Amino acid sequence: MIKKFEFWLVIAVSVILAEVCIYFEAFEALASFVENHESWELDEFIIFFLAGGVASMILLVFRAMELRAEVKRRQNAEEKATRLARHDTLTGLPNRRVLTEELETALESVRVSGGECAVFLIDLDHFKPVNDVYGHAAGDALLIEVAKRIKAVVGKQGVVARLGGDEFASVIPYEAGGDLPNRLAAQIVRNMNQAFYIEGARVQIGSTVGIACAPRDGATASALLHSADLAMYEGKRAGRGGHRFFHAEMDDRLRERTALENDLRKAIADNVIIPYFQPVTELSDGKITGFEALARWPHPTRGMISPEVFVPIAEDLGLIDQICSSILRASCTVARDWPKPMTLSVNISPMQLKDPWLSTQILAILTETGFPPNRLIVEVTENAIIEDLDKAREVFQSLQNVGVRIALDDFGKGYSSLYHLRQLNFDHLKIDGSFVHAMNSPESAKIVSAVAGLGKSLGMPVTAEGVETTGEADRLRALGCEQAQGFLFGRPLDAVETAALLRGEANNVIRIDRSA
Repeated sequence: MIKKFEFWLVIAVSVILAEVCIYFEAFEALASFVENHESWELDEFIIFFLAGGVASMILLVFRAMELRAEVKRRQNAEEKATRLARHDTLTGLPNRRVLTEELETALESVRVSGGECAVFLIDLDHFKPVNDVYGHAAGDALLIEVAKRIKAVVGKQGVVARLGGDEFASVIPYEAGGDLPNRLAAQIVRNMNQAFYIEGARVQIGSTVGIACAPRDGATASALLHSADLAMYEGKRAGRGGHRFFHAEMDDRLRERTALENDLRKAIADNVIIPYFQPVTELSDGKITGFEALARWPHPTRGMISPEVFVPIAEDLGLIDQICSSILRASCTVARDWPKPMTLSVNISPMQLKDPWLSTQILAILTETGFPPNRLIVEVTENAIIEDLDKAREVFQSLQNVGVRIALDDFGKGYSSLYHLRQLNFDHLKIDGSFVHAMNSPESAKIVSAVAGLGKSLGMPVTAEGVETTGEADRLRALGCEQAQGFLFGRPLDAVETAALLRGEANNVIRIDRSA
């Protein structure tokens, strides 16, 4: 392949030679020479030489055109490679690299000429179910539409990028003291809450936006992105579907959370999380019919940590199955020595219900510990079953076939669907404590009475949770509720205290203790 400069060098030399030949009348001299030596037959040789020169010139032209096309192809390839290196292939948005460059440019402008800039970190809510239900092609189509909506809000006021997965970001310069970040973030949240129509299906998601502003929340690109990420995480914890500005205490809470996560991992590995047992009592005669196992974490420096604190962390870390299996195993081992009519109730999390091997794992633990299946009650909330009713039915039937009973926990707090009661064939109902505490309200009293009547008509015992006063117990009894649990009948007890209670040595053990 002749290089471009070589081609032009040949052309230049040819032009110079032609000019020299003209100046020195080389062509006339050549003609005279040929005429004087006609016997040599030089004319054929000269014609051949001239034809070869013309052919060479034509070849050079074609080679030059080929060179130009190759250069163009290489330029296009380089541009494409550069674009791929700087843009998301699915949405066409800039990627994290470009976002960081834009943020650094905006920060330099803030330092030089004043003003402020905001970093948005936008994380989609409920995106995973879209992939699970409709497939990844629908998920990709949804991400493309999300990118369009975010760009429509931000417009030319800033740059929008996709960081990966279902996470987007934006850098927005604005005048110091302006309210632009708050208004744009609120508009993004509103737009994400509006339904999407993907491949003929109506899809509802949402978004949580974390916001960090320079120079207040950081002076470098990495610091601002970190601050925005913390703000977004706080928004997720607060219930999603909104926007949060970064505050300094968020960093402290993250450090605290990280320390708690590390401690939790160690506690699970060392089997430090243990079951406590709260009595379930018959309202008619006050006799204990069983106990509900509740996970407790005795931390060496923080004291007793409530499951309301560590269970959500365990779910986020994907460790809840280990905790529940450990609690079930330890509880069955303890309950095996209780009087045989006594039942043991355990809770399963929504994440466990997604495990197709859940029933097998539970039955394996029952076999391992020797605890009778007909004395075990598995409690599940209604919110845990709505994602996959068929899978829940399969798990429940597998357990009920060997005698394990299934209780619907916190009834009245979730969907409270009669359809679910009929489809899943529950054995017990448990009324959420919020209705018990609000029985002075006619509406709550009617709900408790209706649930008690419903359970009786379906042959299901009804247990009221959170009973703390004799007045509440009397009203529940009058409304037809059969069983109750709460501080009135006993706080959660460890295995030793539970054994003492069952031996009748509980006079100094059972007490109403609201700090438990």
